Amino acid sequence: MIKKKLGRTDLEVTQLGYGSMGLRGPRTWGVRVVDDEHAERLLNAVVDAGINFIDTSPDYGVSEERIGRFLAGRRAEFILATKCGCVPHQHDDHLEIDHVWKREVIQRNLETSLTRLRTDTIDLLQFHGGDAETLEREGLIDLILDFRRQGLIRLIGVSTKLTNLHGLIELGVFDTFQLPYSCLAPEHHEAISAAAEKGAGIILRGGVAQGGPDAEIQRPALNKVWEEARLAELLPADMAPAELILRYTLSHPHCHTTIVGTCNPEHLAANAAAAARGPLPENLVEEIRHRVALLRGGL
Repeated sequence: MIKKKLGRTDLEVTQLGYGSMGLRGPRTWGVRVVDDEHAERLLNAVVDAGINFIDTSPDYGVSEERIGRFLAGRRAEFILATKCGCVPHQHDDHLEIDHVWKREVIQRNLETSLTRLRTDTIDLLQFHGGDAETLEREGLIDLILDFRRQGLIRLIGVSTKLTNLHGLIELGVFDTFQLPYSCLAPEHHEAISAAAEKGAGIILRGGVAQGGPDAEIQRPALNKVWEEARLAELLPADMAPAELILRYTLSHPHCHTTIVGTCNPEHLAANAAAAARGPLPENLVEEIRHRVALLRGGL
């Protein structure tokens, strides 16, 4: 498994990380639900595959609790990232998610996450959204820096998107930025580089574009880009669409890790094998970028 230094931090992360949203459990959202036994097998398969970066959140139902219960004995084998600013409301049949930028929410998130994850220290605590002005006004930057001084967390990050990114970069406090990116949704390409050039570690989400045109759950907007850019024409004979998409993401020069979530052991193995092959050839990356850019009216 290829590893990269996570920005200016002292951590090395595997380029393929694991996103644990799919372990959220029943009465949340979506059509795919896994039981505890399946979750235990899957989480251990993630670590067995050599993946050393696991991303979760209080928003993801029982995901944190399952990671703590099934991987506590292997805690030294992976880097653990979760989020804060989360106020999940569990109803009888669904999970409603809200984000609130108040000190008591951030404090409660940390305390609850430490308990659920069965750990004394969280490697990376990320704001799950938010803008620079609000985080500063509410004293949340000072609060999370204090968490780090206490040794409760090691690194500070934010999961965000273009709307708020510039202001967050300018704060100069974040060790990592989590951003969306794939060849089918490349809007953050330059922003990723801008954050990385400040020394931040880059965590990409959506890097396999939900599985591409062969996904179990279809995403029409992403499929439209695939079809209109005629990317199937560029597939080598022995490569599936999901591999092409994933390895394109890994080809971004500032991709330190991309978190891919799956509850299918076969998909996990395929993702690990694809990531081990590394970035795509440069000429193939450029042709994909060119074709997608033409759809967006520029190069």
